[in-house]
Amino acid sequence: MWSLTDLRFPHWAPAKRLREDGAVSKVWLITGASRGMGASFARAAAAAGHSVVATARRPADVADALGDSFGDAVFPVALDVTDPDAADAAVTAAVERFGRLDVVVNNAGASFKGFFEEMSPAQVDQQLAVNLVGPMNVTRSVLPVMRRQRSGHLIAISSGAGLLGFPYSSVYAAAKAGLEGWMGALAQEIEPFGIHTTIVNPGFFRTGLAGPESLVWPEREIADYAHRSAEQRAWWAAQDGIQAGDPDKLADAVVRLAEIDPPPRRLLAGADVVDLARRKIDELGHDVEHCADTSLTFDA
Repeated sequence: MWSLTDLRFPHWAPAKRLREDGAVSKVWLITGASRGMGASFARAAAAAGHSVVATARRPADVADALGDSFGDAVFPVALDVTDPDAADAAVTAAVERFGRLDVVVNNAGASFKGFFEEMSPAQVDQQLAVNLVGPMNVTRSVLPVMRRQRSGHLIAISSGAGLLGFPYSSVYAAAKAGLEGWMGALAQEIEPFGIHTTIVNPGFFRTGLAGPESLVWPEREIADYAHRSAEQRAWWAAQDGIQAGDPDKLADAVVRLAEIDPPPRRLLAGADVVDLARRKIDELGHDVEHCADTSLTFDA
């Protein structure tokens, strides 16, 4: 039985356009494209000859970030990823403009910093809404299009915190670890439709995410955490602009990655996050061996 979502688009997939070099020109939808890593993704995809639906809460910010050098290749669209209706509207606008969607980059995010006890319930809800439920909202709107095409590529921007949590980022780590668990299961659900997935784990990149306009601090103050919290705030505030990672280089790598068929399931981006992944592997190996005598005793 067709759902209302299925009926929003015609039951056909328009042919893909070719670039001047004969390669396929794809249609990209990128969330959070008005600044930081999202703007880098949009510029790189457009420069490679693709059509880009560049979404942000304020589309005018996309124009400010990208300029007009890409002409009609970039289509700014309003999207607050926490609003499912807005996600539906953005996808509808994208398909009406370009006829299809080939690559979707769930990039929009926020960075809430603080020890868990000091984060209010509202802050926890907001962090999960942007970094976890937001990508779900966009993907739910996109999947009917990609299923009908029997093709598509979903790229989720995770973090080193999605692999290994660290202090003062527990709620952020919860959102990113949840994103990874969801994407891992989703990949198996949609693979029969020719839809691929990739998780990107950036390390520390110069994206503005550590800037004063992006970092969100705890709403509560607990004396036992005060000294460590002050140290953490000073450390995070000092990181803005000095991170090792170049977002434009990552964007170029992601555009090249999207040309691979099938694409890799994961990209670890940066020496720091490769080290985190190795630490995670070592920790799991230690836990397996340490508890092996007990772990293998539960089968009837």
